[in-house]
Amino acid sequence: MQPMDFIRKENIQTLEQWIARAASPVVLGHTHPDGDALGATAALALYLRGLGKDAAVVFPDSPADNLRFILPAHVPCLFQDTDPDAAVQRIQQADLIFLVDANAFSRIEGLQDAASASSAPKVLMDHHLNPDLDSFGLAFTTPNISSASEVVYWILKELMEEAPSSSMWDSLMIGMTTDTNNFANSVFPSTFRMASELIEAGVDRDALLQQIYWSYRENRVRLMGYMQSEELHVLPNGTAYMILTKDIQERFDMLDGESEGLVNVPLAIKKVKLSVLLKEDDGHFRVSARSKKGTSAQQLARQYFHGGGHENAAGGKLFIGQDIASAQAAPAYVEQVLKAFLP
Repeated sequence: MQPMDFIRKENIQTLEQWIARAASPVVLGHTHPDGDALGATAALALYLRGLGKDAAVVFPDSPADNLRFILPAHVPCLFQDTDPDAAVQRIQQADLIFLVDANAFSRIEGLQDAASASSAPKVLMDHHLNPDLDSFGLAFTTPNISSASEVVYWILKELMEEAPSSSMWDSLMIGMTTDTNNFANSVFPSTFRMASELIEAGVDRDALLQQIYWSYRENRVRLMGYMQSEELHVLPNGTAYMILTKDIQERFDMLDGESEGLVNVPLAIKKVKLSVLLKEDDGHFRVSARSKKGTSAQQLARQYFHGGGHENAAGGKLFIGQDIASAQAAPAYVEQVLKAFLP
């Protein structure tokens, strides 16, 4: 199947009818939004507002400071962690609901009940495995594509008759670039076509890369160095792990999002086939897993960390009190899991 075969003409026609009837659509994204979730939701909201719709973006959590620039200032954005009542009310008032970069409403956690209970038509736009198709009247989803931003890009091309605003295209370029780790994984021929068309449309990719990758605080660079020199554990079976404890986060005054990309670093070691990063949070560790071709990060996340994702990029959680007795037990648990997963 070609990556764009998931866009059926009859579904586009239905989507056009639903959008035409809607006055207050809402675009939802997953918890702990990354560049792809922010870029895809922002672009879709910009398109809807360009049609005169009172569209808004709603997330369970606020984005990391280094990613806030992706959300356009003139698009209403609500976050449940800072304004829970307003976020839920906006969903309840919506007459059309989009879920972007998530395969089920469970990925929006505290907003799940409001979204599921709504009688508004629901549209899924995603690229993850195992979508909950029963919860949506329309679904545009395939794992054979780079990112949710690419999904939205090809859909918008079907919907639009005129050239879009530059900020819309910028958002999608950012989303696709970050979700592929700057074209390092989950890249398809359609991904390069998208990038080429966006550059032809005037997107300044160099300027966007400056904002994405070259605008961190000094603390973040020192944190990355410390983790690699002091906390990187490479096992004989070709796996590696790092644990970013609360103590380390406090020592470097770490902001949310500043560990982005750290899990990829051990894969630069020739013998490492699988890399895992645990980041301590309240009551659990957030788990990120990355792997080289031939080793399944997704299977690891699903089997041991209540998670899932893509074949070579996945995530999950390790619960303190459920999976391990205490935070101090995390290293032993991870080593045991990695040794069992790749004997």
